[in-house]
Amino acid sequence: MTTLRELIKDRRLYSVDANRTVLEAARYMLEHNIGALPVLRDGNLTGILSERDIMNRVVAVGRTPGTTAVSEVMTANPRAVPADESIEECLFIMREFGFRHLPIVEGKELKGLVSLRDVLMHQAAEIEKQTRRAAS
Repeated sequence: MTTLRELIKDRRLYSVDANRTVLEAARYMLEHNIGALPVLRDGNLTGILSERDIMNRVVAVGRTPGTTAVSEVMTANPRAVPADESIEECLFIMREFGFRHLPIVEGKELKGLVSLRDVLMHQAAEIEKQTRRAAS
């Protein structure tokens, strides 16, 4: 079974500080084409900020992104998964709790972020490999 560590081994780790503004975080997300960011305070995972958080907790209620701190609208204390967790177990957790993104940790250290799309793309590639092997 493939672990989350293997899935993210060559990826850059993106995050945002809790004291940054939503506008800064949104621009960073846009620049790097990512849909969510782990939020750090003093180097520790404290939350997650998603495009949905920005839409629901900032835009839809008329808050000003340039003056609203990420910490005010993030999802605090997100569920995280260990880096040694299997991709299959991660998918089960996402389905059970309705998560689209999960921070990956090793102890207390943030190692990455996995999205539902990441997991599904990996699973699709595995199915394709198995199908090709069976056909040959």
